[in-house]
Amino acid sequence: MEILQKLQEKLGENIQENVELKQYSTFKLGGPAKYFFIAKSREEIIKAAQTAKELDLPFFILGGGSNILVHDKGFDGLVIKVETKNLEMNDNIIKADAGVLLGQVVAMAMQNGLSGMEWAIGIPGTIGGAVRGNAGAYGSDTSANTMIVQTYDLKKNQEVEMTKAECQFEYRESIFKKNSNLIILGAEFQFEQGDKEKIKNQMMEHTKTRICSQPKFPSVGCSFKNIIVTDEIREKIKATDENGLKAIKTDTATGVSKIGAAWFIDRAGLKGHQIGGAKVSDEHANFIIKAEESGKADDVVQLISYIKQKVRTEFGIQLQEEAQYIGF
Repeated sequence: MEILQKLQEKLGENIQENVELKQYSTFKLGGPAKYFFIAKSREEIIKAAQTAKELDLPFFILGGGSNILVHDKGFDGLVIKVETKNLEMNDNIIKADAGVLLGQVVAMAMQNGLSGMEWAIGIPGTIGGAVRGNAGAYGSDTSANTMIVQTYDLKKNQEVEMTKAECQFEYRESIFKKNSNLIILGAEFQFEQGDKEKIKNQMMEHTKTRICSQPKFPSVGCSFKNIIVTDEIREKIKATDENGLKAIKTDTATGVSKIGAAWFIDRAGLKGHQIGGAKVSDEHANFIIKAEESGKADDVVQLISYIKQKVRTEFGIQLQEEAQYIGF
């Protein structure tokens, strides 16, 4: 029996073939998924993952598509598009399914005078993606408000609630990036009561900053993780440009200092550098954009490689990508 028929037997007639993934990616790049399934409940997510495992079929969980780079040939397996929508609030706790947009949680918090995720205004993507990549900005991140993450452990074939500590959050990292058997179903976030107008004003300021500094072309957002500043890196920054020390930001909660990857990319003279249809943004050096409709994922891969090589040669620093590669 063909794979498609087996998928249909298990998941119903909603299985699609050869669905172009660029329409589900903020980068607007990449080829088709061989099989594509939209999961509208937690049960459907679990069933789809179980079925893929039974059929020995590669699968990928797709959220908002804001931090992925899909191969030009697409993905030779099953893409499970998560569109679970349950969202509720109880006192200062917001519970959200993995498919809920991050912006919906931020809006609910603001409307009810809950503070803690103002930084997330304007960031695309879903709760599942934000938790997996520990998304963050302006000195905070998803982990700061996370209490519980509901998951399905494919290896153990059971649902598991994980505490914040068990999620092993780090800068743009979590256990979910390291263990593909753990599938995020939802999460619970705790907020502090705040002044609604102050929260709203803070969000407006962040929105203005993003509008002024970020390009309007398709991208994954920031291409590379920011750099944790050591004494050695501090000296390199000082030797290149003493004013660069002002670009170092220290997290008051952790004491960890970071500098944007854009600083190094800019100093390497790479703003505006283009390979094929992929280009380093003139507005923000840590954004690789799709500058031409003919752009390909391979153009982006080549440009990423060139940027990493140039920065490594000039500063001795190894940049790390934020985006997840699909089908490579």
